Amino acid sequence: MIVVTGSAGHLGEGLVRMLRQAGRPVRGVDRLASPFTDVVGDIADPALVERALDGASEIVHAATLHKPHVATHGTHDFIATNVTGTQNLLDEAVRARVRAFLFTSTTSTFGRALEPPAGAPAAWIDETVRPVAKNIYGVTKVAAEDLCELAHRERGLPCLILKTSRFFPETDDDPAAAAAYPDANLKANEFLYRRLDVEDCVGAHLCALEQAPRLGFGRYIITATTPFQRADVDELRTDAPAVIDRYVPGWREVYAHLGWRMAPSISRVYDNAVARAQLGWLPAHDFASVLVRARERGGDIRSDLARALGLKGYHAPL
Repeated sequence: MIVVTGSAGHLGEGLVRMLRQAGRPVRGVDRLASPFTDVVGDIADPALVERALDGASEIVHAATLHKPHVATHGTHDFIATNVTGTQNLLDEAVRARVRAFLFTSTTSTFGRALEPPAGAPAAWIDETVRPVAKNIYGVTKVAAEDLCELAHRERGLPCLILKTSRFFPETDDDPAAAAAYPDANLKANEFLYRRLDVEDCVGAHLCALEQAPRLGFGRYIITATTPFQRADVDELRTDAPAVIDRYVPGWREVYAHLGWRMAPSISRVYDNAVARAQLGWLPAHDFASVLVRARERGGDIRSDLARALGLKGYHAPL
């Protein structure tokens, strides 16, 4: 039995959908009732977690309070869900002797490491970069990652951490970014360096479930494959469109047809090479494929799964 926490959310629902379609036994857990949630309750409650994990062989822990919740939830709410909830699941996973535990983390944990000073090259972000969390969301996700590592090191739990980039379809929570570009335009730009389609996010988790017993422990950046190389970081900061011309010829025509604009500068690039190599993950959606879809669908860049999941928004304040 595969247990998926956060089953009313984008990734959780996507996982439950795909696992059901494959005929695999799956149990969804969430605070919110949904067609993909079998157990309704709070993972901060140890008794709920014990009941939810009864008979579990694999766990995907995708439930979380996200960055936009910083405006609506307090510090203790983040600690209860992101830290205490994770520890409850780890404790029960060890008792159940599951073959794999996946923790869905975030590239937001890198925090201030993503912000190079003026005049500096773009930051190249891979698994060697040290997180410098800048809010309670990042702090609690880093803490939960460390709890996962401790559970592997001291208790032998096969545990992989997937640090996902942006895959939510909602409008950007940064008002300045949301105002600067049409929504699909902004998201298409981000596929160059910090975005992920939920279909590929689900695929990465399914690959990680298979590889966790062999790998034991690891942290992996899960994002669309960038066309850029590390040697491009200086020019990306000063003239990003010129760099894109070299790797994705024809993008300007599509953007002109849709009335879109490209960002003049890119300040960071996420690198998924380790995840592809170690997890056997082959993401299907990148900037080039998004261009094709945008041209064919009049600017709609979503995959079929993303379209099926739709907009969910965020949980109401506790």
